[in-house]
Amino acid sequence: EASAPPARETKRGDGMAMILASQSPRRRELLGQMGFSFTVRPARGEELPHPELTPAQLVEELARQKALEVSAGADADDVVVAADTVVAVDGTVLGKPRDRAHAAEMLAALSGREHMVYTGVAVKRGEKLLVEHEATLVRFRPLTQTGEPMDKAGGYGIQGYGALLVEGIRGDYFNVVGLPICCLGRMLAQVGEDALTRCAETCVEKER
Repeated sequence: EASAPPARETKRGDGMAMILASQSPRRRELLGQMGFSFTVRPARGEELPHPELTPAQLVEELARQKALEVSAGADADDVVVAADTVVAVDGTVLGKPRDRAHAAEMLAALSGREHMVYTGVAVKRGEKLLVEHEATLVRFRPLTQTGEPMDKAGGYGIQGYGALLVEGIRGDYFNVVGLPICCLGRMLAQVGEDALTRCAETCVEKER
């Protein structure tokens, strides 16, 4: 059975559409806060393991793959934004837990110690492809074995119940949420999109 064609992107007056290659509600919210109008078109490719890569290399590679996949169906002047986030302890990436027992193991690995959150970001426009990553150190408080949420573990949400677990961070908070907007703003500027001006214009419009 043939799949349905992708939704048509909403073009700006200059003919450009921005496409977010992610279905993450957090990433949608953060990109919207930057003042951009965009279409969501998640990448569908399977995320294969790459044990030979460091966590930083892994998130860059996965973000690159997502951007290339989605940009293949976009117009030449469209801007595609893709991202991928992982949690790592001692250089080992924690994936999503298989079950509650596995989630408990992950949570125990994070308890009372520091770990790293890496987000790779890729921006594709025409022939230009930019790929970077951001890394943030996160420190968890010691956790008990009762009453603690364990459904996400390594993939906890700092903007949700994860805020009760985090004693402190060093680095970009928005990177832990899933989209380092300062880094993304610099990258967008390199492909001709001024995030600071766009955000300021949006704030003025909201105040009217």
